[in-house]
Amino acid sequence: MIQFADEATIRVISGKGGNGCVSFRREKYIPDGGPNGGDGGRGGDVIFCVRRNLRTLAHLRYHHVFKAQNGQDGMGWNRYGKDGDDVIIPVPPGTTIKDAATGKLIHDFTEENEDEQFLFLKGGKGGWGNVHFKSSTNQAPRYAHPGKPGEERELRVELSIMADVGLVGFPNAGKSSLLDLFTNARPKIAPYPFTTKVPNLGVLHVDHETDLIIADIPGIIEGASGGAGLGIRFLKHISRTAALLFMIDCSDDSCLTAYASLLKELEQFGGGLTEKRRIVLCNKIDVEGAEERAAEVAARIKESDPSVPVICVSVLERRNIGQAKSAIVSLVRELERGRAPGSHHADEGKSVSAFLAGRSVDESREVQFPGSQG
Repeated sequence: MIQFADEATIRVISGKGGNGCVSFRREKYIPDGGPNGGDGGRGGDVIFCVRRNLRTLAHLRYHHVFKAQNGQDGMGWNRYGKDGDDVIIPVPPGTTIKDAATGKLIHDFTEENEDEQFLFLKGGKGGWGNVHFKSSTNQAPRYAHPGKPGEERELRVELSIMADVGLVGFPNAGKSSLLDLFTNARPKIAPYPFTTKVPNLGVLHVDHETDLIIADIPGIIEGASGGAGLGIRFLKHISRTAALLFMIDCSDDSCLTAYASLLKELEQFGGGLTEKRRIVLCNKIDVEGAEERAAEVAARIKESDPSVPVICVSVLERRNIGQAKSAIVSLVRELERGRAPGSHHADEGKSVSAFLAGRSVDESREVQFPGSQG
């Protein structure tokens, strides 16, 4: 399996300013020409920039040091040194940068538009040449300022996928099958647990006016919030979704306690996951005895959470899938109407989700997912 790149530690260094020059004019027939040392150039800055065609932090996997160019030293004849080139670090939307030592949040790249830049470290200023220090009492200054040093920081870069709906469930509950059915993503599907090893994204084309993004993460197991299984590492990727879609395998005898167990893991993980609106799909009602268990699961959930919609489905036989799709679309639209940042954005008459409002989705690509597995 290729490791999904959603975290990286990098070192960033801004450029040093160039030194000022000590120089004097020397020409034939012009004695005592005076100082003409130029200033040093400014050091390059460290800049982060959002690139919406990026899906992961894979470009930071083997590139850990980003150093801006130093400014050039000043020269004679009042020639200034060249400014150092900036170093620009592209990141996908949903990226956060934190101080590696303290964990303090420095910047969250959630609302930035394409190519919008965040200047993190400024380069050092160039030193003054001796031309600046001449005076009536000091007509031949033999000193200049050195360039200011750049800054250096170690950063923790983390990615949280931005989507409208996040799929939550135990392994083999049918999340990948639902993603395959609803969207143009083609996740790995097999009749055994943990076929999903990295997060997958899919675009749900509702109609000619609406698109939604659905995120699938590896199955959660009991104890995931304490580090068990694969789910704990990827739970953060559903922390920014507008809503959650719980998948419960009703062919399993433990389905009656599955919903409570999933909520417990999300609550222990934190991040406000249990406060998100959610829909529950009781899957695999095509299996013998599963439909009766699904009805019992629905009754228990209605008793504990009356506001949570519960729909009994069979992804394999596509039973009640239309009802599930309508419930998802209605919930996301309701949430978008209820908050300003998520309100519908008009783009040539097309209404899209808050996530897609600033993102260009290449519909020619059959697979829309941020990671890869093999």
